[in-house]
Amino acid sequence: MNDDRPDSAGEAGADQEPAPHLDESVRRVAAAGRDTVGAGRDTARALRRLLGADLALARGAIVRALPWAAMALVFAFSTWLMLLAAMVAALHALGLGWLAASALAAVISLAATGLAGWRAAAYLRHAGLQATRRQLVRLGLLKDDAEEDEGESTVPPARPETSTT
Repeated sequence: MNDDRPDSAGEAGADQEPAPHLDESVRRVAAAGRDTVGAGRDTARALRRLLGADLALARGAIVRALPWAAMALVFAFSTWLMLLAAMVAALHALGLGWLAASALAAVISLAATGLAGWRAAAYLRHAGLQATRRQLVRLGLLKDDAEEDEGESTVPPARPETSTT
């Protein structure tokens, strides 16, 4: 009977070193455990740095969004007050009714408020910690929103009805 396994006796077995003693095996397992703990510690440090960078980005986004939010408020109030008075008077002098003149002033105020709100929302998207979320999803520590949405949209198959006769 010819056995070609490398651990069988013969030429292939002569090239292999003998199995280590128990104390050497314990040392190797302990070293592998230390390496694993070290890798876990390095991963935790990297995630902590990533979270710190993500929080700094969020902090910066909030700081940038605040002036735009303030600008939205300023336009919402000052545009209404200044344009309403000037435009309504001018448009009424041109023959437009009071209601139409007031509506036009409101549309301009709404457009300026919408622009400022849109810019504030664009900066606030950075406050979502997206880089940290991607890494946590990649590590399997956080469920992906897309996966959750897909799971909710799928309907489980209906069970076949069984006859009780």
